[in-house]
Amino acid sequence: MTPTDLYAEKRMTPAEAVADIASGDRVAMGMALAEPPALLAAIAARAEAEEIDEIRLYYFHSTPHAASSVLKFELMDRIRPHCFFLGPWERALLAQGALEGKRTVHFVPGAFSQAPRLMSEPAPIDTFVTCVSPMDAHGFFSLGTSNDYGMELVRSARRVVVEVNRHTPRVRGGMIHISQIDAIVEQDTPLFEDPKREGSPLDAVIGRQIAGLVEDGSCLQVGIGALPEAVCSALSGHRDLGVHSELFSNGLMQLMQSGAVTNARKATNPGRSIFTFALGDRALYDFIDDNAAVESRPVDYVNDPAVIARNDRVVSVNATLQIDLSGACNSEHLAGRQYSAAGGQLDFVRGAYDSRGGKSIIACHSTAKGGEVSRIVSRLDGPVTTPRNDVHYVVTEHGVRNLKGMNSFERAKALISLAEPKFRDALSAEARAAGLI
Repeated sequence: MTPTDLYAEKRMTPAEAVADIASGDRVAMGMALAEPPALLAAIAARAEAEEIDEIRLYYFHSTPHAASSVLKFELMDRIRPHCFFLGPWERALLAQGALEGKRTVHFVPGAFSQAPRLMSEPAPIDTFVTCVSPMDAHGFFSLGTSNDYGMELVRSARRVVVEVNRHTPRVRGGMIHISQIDAIVEQDTPLFEDPKREGSPLDAVIGRQIAGLVEDGSCLQVGIGALPEAVCSALSGHRDLGVHSELFSNGLMQLMQSGAVTNARKATNPGRSIFTFALGDRALYDFIDDNAAVESRPVDYVNDPAVIARNDRVVSVNATLQIDLSGACNSEHLAGRQYSAAGGQLDFVRGAYDSRGGKSIIACHSTAKGGEVSRIVSRLDGPVTTPRNDVHYVVTEHGVRNLKGMNSFERAKALISLAEPKFRDALSAEARAAGLI
C-alpha cells in the first residue's frame, strides 16, 4: 500500500482513536506543544462517561490543552497524572486536592535525560498520543517541537496515535513513518505560545555578567524565562557560538538570526543547532519549520553529559531557587512543596564542566518575594537538585564567583558576598554557628 492509502486506512475520529484505551492502562502524552488537544478531549470524555478508570497518565510539561481536559480536577478519581515536571496546572491541582483531602498529581522524580527509559520500564506504555506535522509524500511525519521522549515511545509503546496539525512545524531529526502509527486524527488548533516574560534591570545586569564569561566559539545551553532571554540579548555581539540545548527558545533563535550563532566550531552536529524541545511564539515555530540549520534529537542524546562534553567550551546557564553556603542548589522545591522538578539541570551542569574549557553557570536574583527573602541561605528548604560538588560558577546581580577548588570556608564567604547586603550579617552569623567561617 502507498503512504496515502495507509493514511486513509488509519484515519479516524478522536473517539475512535482512543476507544481501545482500557481501564488500568499506562498512557503517555507528548509534552508541551506536542499535547494533542482532540485526543486528550476524547480521553477526558471517556473518563467523564465512566468508561475508563485507573488510567496512569505519564508526561512532562503540560499546557492549557491538558489542563482543560485530562487534568481537570473532577477527573482525578479516574485519571492519575504521573508528572515528571510540575507546572502551574499541576500546582493548582495539588493545592485544590490539599483543600479537599484528595490525591491528584503523582510527582515522579527523575532527570529529563532518563525520561525515555523511565516511561518504557518496567512495562511499556499502552498508548502514546502526540501531535505531528502533516505527512510528506514518502509517508513521514515530524514530531515537530517535541522530540524528547517521543521517539522512544513511538518505538516501544504498544499503540501510537497521532494528531496531525498543520500548525506543527516540520523539524529535521524527529521523523516517524506512517508504518509506525496505529491511528491518525486531524485537527488544526493553533499551537500554544509561551508568554514573553519582560526582563527586569536585575536580569539585564546578570545577563551581562554571564555574557562576560562566554568566549567566542562557545556552545550554549540556556533555559526559558526573562533571565535566559537577557543572557541571549547580551550575547548578540559574540561570534561563532554554537547551540546544544535541551530547549530551543526565542533568545537562541534571535542569536541565530543575528549571526552570533553559526555552529561552525562544534565537534558534534556542526552547522546545526541541536535541541530536544522548543517553546516560544509563532515566529519561533515558523523559524524551525524545515530549517536545515536546526535539528531535534531525543532527550537521552541531547541531555547525555557525555554527549554534551564532546563539544569544547560548553556554557550551560541554569536558574535556581536557593543556594546554600556550601554551594548546593535547590531548584525545584518552594514553600515546603514540590514546585517544578530537576529537569535537565544536573545533566548540563556535569556535561558543561566535563567539556574542555566548559563553564557551568547557576544564576539567580539574590532575593525573592520583592527582596524580603534571601536566595542565599545557610540551609536549603528542599532537596538538592545540583550537589555542591558539581556547582561551578554562581552569578547574582552582586557578582560572579567560581566555586571550583574553593574550600568550605572560602565557599561560604564567596556566597555571602553574592547575597543581598542586608542579609549578609545574618548569613555570616549562621555560618559562624555552623563552623563554616
